[in-house]
Amino acid sequence: MLYGLNNLIKKILPKRLFYRSLIIVATPIILLQIIITVVFFDSLWIKANKGMTRSLVSEIRTLYDIYSNPDAGQKQSIIDLYNKNFDFKVSIKEDKIFPKTIPERWYSPLDRSLRRELKSSFFADYWFNTTAYKDLIELRIKYKTGYLQIFFSKNKISPSSARIFALWITLPGLLLIFVAIIFLKNQTRPIINLANAAERFGKGEFVKEFRPSGAREIRQAAYEFDKMRKRITIHLNQRSEMLSGISHDLRTPLTRLKLQIALLNQQDLAKKMGDDIEEMEKMLNEYLEFARYQKNEETEKVELHKLIKDIINKYSAREITIFAEDDLKANIRPNSFKRCLTNFIDNGLSYGTKIQITLKKTPNNIIIYIDDDGPGIPEKEYLNVMKPFYRIDKSRGQNKSGVGLGLSISNDIIRSHGGNVILGKSDLNGLRVKVSLPL
Repeated sequence: MLYGLNNLIKKILPKRLFYRSLIIVATPIILLQIIITVVFFDSLWIKANKGMTRSLVSEIRTLYDIYSNPDAGQKQSIIDLYNKNFDFKVSIKEDKIFPKTIPERWYSPLDRSLRRELKSSFFADYWFNTTAYKDLIELRIKYKTGYLQIFFSKNKISPSSARIFALWITLPGLLLIFVAIIFLKNQTRPIINLANAAERFGKGEFVKEFRPSGAREIRQAAYEFDKMRKRITIHLNQRSEMLSGISHDLRTPLTRLKLQIALLNQQDLAKKMGDDIEEMEKMLNEYLEFARYQKNEETEKVELHKLIKDIINKYSAREITIFAEDDLKANIRPNSFKRCLTNFIDNGLSYGTKIQITLKKTPNNIIIYIDDDGPGIPEKEYLNVMKPFYRIDKSRGQNKSGVGLGLSISNDIIRSHGGNVILGKSDLNGLRVKVSLPL
């Protein structure tokens, strides 16, 4: 039971730190206001209302008793005195039908108090209406064949201090909450900046300037993150430079070998050696590409339909079809993303003759399907082919050149964008590459 209650509270509570902190600050203020309001309403307002109502009903009872006196000569003069000194509007309605139902509000403390005092003095021979007029209350008391009609101000039974109290209890509370919101915004902003910087760095974006700010603990976490970011960046740059240097240095002896092969008289041997050197050059190019794609590149908002069309225009002689929704834009690094899609398309055309690209949008992601009609890949090899330098020869051909970096590079590029790559069976009975990008 406690576990279920805990899960329910977690679902109800907001997820962001700012709103949780606001609840922590605002809840005591609101509870304090409610307690003070209840205590004031119960101990002061209701007692004052009860005393004022009882005094008013006593005055009306006195007027009724005097009016019921057989001496009729003084009746009008007494009524005039009440109208003048007590701010009443008293009149007698002869031979008028006395209403039976009272349009009272059971939830109103003013109506309850007035009804209680009138009932103790006049039993059921009264009728009142507190809603017909804005500032007046109409009271009718049964008298012979008609009734005595009395109008009096609501201020006679409703203390005006209640409105002032409500105003003063509400405005300071709202002011305190507003000040708390300003301070909480300033305190949570450094955490949000740190989270955004970590997210951008995790996606492979280049974080230009990151300035730690906020409280000491937040600054310390930000400084440590900045140190870690710089160490990782240096490590990646050193790896890339090492691979680039090795690959570049190997080009010189390969070039000399190509020149020496060109001078050989044995053409068959020269052709075989030339093919080997050409394959080595392709391998070196893949090494260089593997090291180069991680270079810092700015993220841009790009229309994917147009970008994919630009890519497939280079394959005008091949059968490539595209089904895409218009005006789908995503924050990507264009050159890296082009390299990624080119790898997938080249891979499909290496083992098949037809490529089908489908682009669509879901509530949280943009999905790109790349299907080919090749022999496909066994399901057990889906994860292995994403590893660097892994090659599969059983179903995708044994004579294809490459060192197994294409899919690995593409997978790293998509993951650096915050997405993922999933392999499966295509509708063309070949391989399906599903690329998901967050919106």
